Amino acid sequence: MTRIWLGTLATAVLVFLLVPVFIVIPMSFSAATYLEFPPQAWSLRWYDAYFGSIEWMAATRTSLLAAVATVIIATPIGFAGAYCIDKLNGWPRNALMGLLLSPQLMPVILLAIGVFFFYIQLGLVDTFAGVVLAHVALAIPFVVTTVVAGLSRFDRNLENAARSLGASRLRAIVDVVLPQVKMSVMAGALFAFVSSLDEVVIGLLVAGGSNTVLTRMMFMSLRDQVDPTIAAISTLLIGISLVAVILFIFVERAAERPAAKA
Repeated sequence: MTRIWLGTLATAVLVFLLVPVFIVIPMSFSAATYLEFPPQAWSLRWYDAYFGSIEWMAATRTSLLAAVATVIIATPIGFAGAYCIDKLNGWPRNALMGLLLSPQLMPVILLAIGVFFFYIQLGLVDTFAGVVLAHVALAIPFVVTTVVAGLSRFDRNLENAARSLGASRLRAIVDVVLPQVKMSVMAGALFAFVSSLDEVVIGLLVAGGSNTVLTRMMFMSLRDQVDPTIAAISTLLIGISLVAVILFIFVERAAERPAAKA
């Protein structure tokens, strides 16, 4: 009986989360000049409007570059933090974990306001570096949590054996630890990429001018004019997320095959 209730609850939550997707995607192919569901006529005009717009393309390019930069910076920092957490015990471990996860433990609007006033003092408002730094702060917790989970299943004796044979700590990490937790690191990097691409609140305050991110422009467009271009962009973002997840699954399965044969 408990399993039936859990299954029913999980199904209800899944349907609740997926219903907007099944609504947004058809609306992106509407021929109407406004959002309507179900569409009365079908067209690709809003995809043409998106790809043909200089403003939308500039915002998309900024978002993608920021997401890639976030992954490059947040992944090694998150891995280093997770490695230190794995080596600690007691209150030092909890303190470091709380520090690294704090950006996700507080309301993002409060974090955005704090970042905005801090950036004013540094002159980083509406700069690409400011956008990336803010996104990195939000992405690090995702990397930390996934890598900590991977390290919890890692046999520390392998690293100790490498150290006893003369390898430096850095060499042991690169040659022994990383290969064993690479899927956790890749998962953390994927979450960092998606979190950066999806961030809107901080973008509203610190990502303007020539460094406007896609989510900020979408929000401003919804406020000023509502047309199916937003649905087309949302559909593309959904597609990017699905492709990233599918690629990760394929890579994970490909990495598991040699281990299974061994």
